[in-house]
Amino acid sequence: MAETTLVTGASGFIGAALCRTLCEAGLPVRALHRSTSSLALLMDLPVERIVGDILDEASLVRAMTGVTWVFHTAAQSDYWRNPASVWRSAVEGTRNVMEAARACGVRRVIHTSSLAALGIPAPGEILDERHAFNLPPHRFPYAHAKYQAEQEALARAGDGLDVVISNPTVVLGGGDAHQISGSMVIESARGLGFVYTDGGVNLVHITDVAEGHLAAARRGRPGERYILGGENLTHRELFTILAAIVGRRPPWLRITGWMIPTAAAVLEIVGRLIRLPLNGDQLRMSAHRLFCDTSKARRELGLTAPRPFRQAAQEAYDWYREQGVI
Repeated sequence: MAETTLVTGASGFIGAALCRTLCEAGLPVRALHRSTSSLALLMDLPVERIVGDILDEASLVRAMTGVTWVFHTAAQSDYWRNPASVWRSAVEGTRNVMEAARACGVRRVIHTSSLAALGIPAPGEILDERHAFNLPPHRFPYAHAKYQAEQEALARAGDGLDVVISNPTVVLGGGDAHQISGSMVIESARGLGFVYTDGGVNLVHITDVAEGHLAAARRGRPGERYILGGENLTHRELFTILAAIVGRRPPWLRITGWMIPTAAAVLEIVGRLIRLPLNGDQLRMSAHRLFCDTSKARRELGLTAPRPFRQAAQEAYDWYREQGVI
């Protein structure tokens, strides 16, 4: 008998892609979403739509009754736009999901965290699942909230309830309606991808993230983290690829390390007046090379080679073109 699954945050980028992967695998899917959520990404999927909120425990219990696996993808991903709500969504929301899962006899929760929850590597170091979070809370509040959400999930595991944590890196591809990671594609298409720092990051295709979640449900070890990642690229490399896709000039303006504190402070001031594609915290983080080792996920979850960044970026660009965004 197929496992009955619930996806929180089902109308979001990762949530909707995961619903599609679960449906393609023949699993019954309940899609939890708020009453105000756009369901455009779910319209063609045979899912049971359930209105609820991770901050409303009663709605979670209703949604989880009879469920075997819960994929907790709901999050305040646009943290730079709504910083005040990040902590409550990440930490309180996860606590509520875990309490409801325990009350309903759920067997396994796959908790979607983030690469950000691993902190920052030392120069020349590659992040892996063993890395301890090492940032002061005020330095990057979103990362701290994601780390604390992991602790909430793990603390409530046991007595028949497993928790497996996924740590996606920067996720890209078609369907990012809220323009989270996809904002880099949009800004590049608008001619704003000419600036780069000396840092870098790991980027992953949305389909690899969805497939990684299903593999974590089937094969992941309780209490373990799994980095779901793709390519390690410097910011100059990734914006050069984006420039080729969108038909713009490659990045040419380098922001060096000593310039970043001042530039970040300016972003924070301007960001109070107008909407920007990034904030000061993100610029400070961009100075680091957030490269990671994804071999544990490939080995233990049986994942295939990840799709290239160029494919993910091209699909994101094509999707935004279809939507009339660019």
